[in-house]
Amino acid sequence: MVDYSEFIAQKCRFTDSSGFSPSNLHGFLYDFQTKIVDWALQKGKAAIFADCGLGKTPMQLSWADKVADHSGGNILILTPLAVARQTVGEGNKFGIDVTLSRDGNPSRITVANYQMLHKFDHHDYAGIVLDESSILKNYSGSYRQAITEFMQHIPYRLLCTTTPAPNDHMELGTSSEALGVMRRVEMLSTFFTHDSGSTQSWVLKGHADKPFWKWMATWCRAIRKPSDIGCDDSRFVLPELHIEQHTLPSDPLDGMLFATEAVTLNDQRAERRRTLDARCQQVADIANSTGEPFLCWCSLNDESKLLTKLIPDAVEVCGSDSDDHKESAMHGFSDGDIRVLVSKPSIAGFGMNWQHCNAMSFFPSHSHEQFYQAMRRCWRYGQEREVTCHIVTTEAEASVLANMQRKERMANEMFTEIIAGMNGYQTEISTAGTYCPQQKMEIPLWLRQNSK
Repeated sequence: MVDYSEFIAQKCRFTDSSGFSPSNLHGFLYDFQTKIVDWALQKGKAAIFADCGLGKTPMQLSWADKVADHSGGNILILTPLAVARQTVGEGNKFGIDVTLSRDGNPSRITVANYQMLHKFDHHDYAGIVLDESSILKNYSGSYRQAITEFMQHIPYRLLCTTTPAPNDHMELGTSSEALGVMRRVEMLSTFFTHDSGSTQSWVLKGHADKPFWKWMATWCRAIRKPSDIGCDDSRFVLPELHIEQHTLPSDPLDGMLFATEAVTLNDQRAERRRTLDARCQQVADIANSTGEPFLCWCSLNDESKLLTKLIPDAVEVCGSDSDDHKESAMHGFSDGDIRVLVSKPSIAGFGMNWQHCNAMSFFPSHSHEQFYQAMRRCWRYGQEREVTCHIVTTEAEASVLANMQRKERMANEMFTEIIAGMNGYQTEISTAGTYCPQQKMEIPLWLRQNSK
């Protein structure tokens, strides 16, 4: 009969390691990156939730290189648009050969955009990396389903993102499912319960708090700075961030004496249309007043088109553009050939490294993730100047800005909670099973005598 302690042990939700112990990790990694890559390789299927600028690209390249060596197979790295070419450049810098593919042909380390996934065959790959894996967070999304099914056939898997769950803890389940750790529905039933006020909201069970974070620490690492896993922060200090808010007046609606707040989504869309010219002119005045690189983040196509018209040296990147134009424009901005880039966060707000730029504008939306990711293209480790973000809104859009700020506070608290909850277990589990003898072992005399 199984005793009670064994019964409890069987209930522990720890994931088995399916990786290997690497040797001679790449010298270009910082100490905290080496610790994370070493752990991820030993796990075999793992996630790295690291803030912008902490080097997710060199970590995933190092991981891919070692998995390719160990398995003798090919590795596929999937990225947002334009980030693929940037990843190739990073590989060249670090001496790792990375091949950009748009036709599905495999190579030792292949990098491609998510949009190209349908051209690839999972049988060709021993490992896969998802860069900006927050693409999985939409549980009903077609990309998530296709990616998850593709990954299930690949033995080595790595997820990398800054925003693993920008809105709710339950979004972590899509990452767990993609890695094959635990299905999302199983995660929810094991650790969560329905919020009494809404069947669509889930909260951690009271007794499941510590077990949940301990389980999380078995398959992911979450850090905002190197000291989160016991390393030195001195080379990773963010410059000052300045948020400058520009609130333009709103005209009263017909029959009203004063401007009223746009409460419904329809009201907010109408307010944006009414104030389009004034808001874009405000941004154009800011961008035209400096000869420095500048990013204009938009929500509407009409905003993007008008800004491009009002700013003489601006280049627009919109959804209807070809992939070639999008990549060319984004890399032209990276190289300094384009001074002002105008686009939506959903198009150009993920993955790009634009530390050469320290000023941008943003029209508030209800998506905190888009705001955070767009802002962090410039305000990231490696940025040497103070960064200014100009938020341009109107009096009637106060509720939109307030909602974005509320989500920002919630997201910050959530990521802080993820790190704090996992903090003790990240160190505990990473050293589990590692034997470090302090004294030389001596065979007892009686055992030596019996062995003769």
